[in-house]
Amino acid sequence: MATKNTEKKTGGLKGIDNAAEEKGSLIVTIWQFVKFIVVSLLAMIVQFVLLNTLQLIPAIKELYTQDFSWLFFVYPVAVGGLGYFIVSNVANIVAQIVAFFVNKEKTFNSGANVAVALPIYIVFTIALIFFSAWLNPTLKEVFVGWNLNEAAAKNIATMICSAVQFFLYFPVDKILFHKKKEDK
Repeated sequence: MATKNTEKKTGGLKGIDNAAEEKGSLIVTIWQFVKFIVVSLLAMIVQFVLLNTLQLIPAIKELYTQDFSWLFFVYPVAVGGLGYFIVSNVANIVAQIVAFFVNKEKTFNSGANVAVALPIYIVFTIALIFFSAWLNPTLKEVFVGWNLNEAAAKNIATMICSAVQFFLYFPVDKILFHKKKEDK
């Protein structure tokens, strides 16, 4: 009976994690990167679903006709105005919340204190969202200028911003979530 319980604990994702641990830190990092890619794809799916469905809400749809400019954010009606600002940033924030918890638990098997890690993650995320909130409409406007339709331009701009975030989040998460969970 104890053998079956042990097999269950070492099977699946946990078994691969254990096998990677035995091979050394480089293999662990590569395996974490693979899991990070999968989680990032999950977060991107969440982001794209929200990006393409929130705009269907009538109250938000109306905001696409209002220019929005604040600090260095410029969202004229041509790129979607206030509606696009809200939709793209809400989608990004929700995707990052999903990524935080899944990466902490599954990618890095981290026992890091959420009360410490989450505020650091939030500050980093806000900085990246500010950057993306500036870059996204800029890219969208360029793509529309290249005669791409609105939907393609919006989605390609979001993909580029997601890729930038992907390559910046992995090293930050690796540092934030360095503390391993203790085996029970």
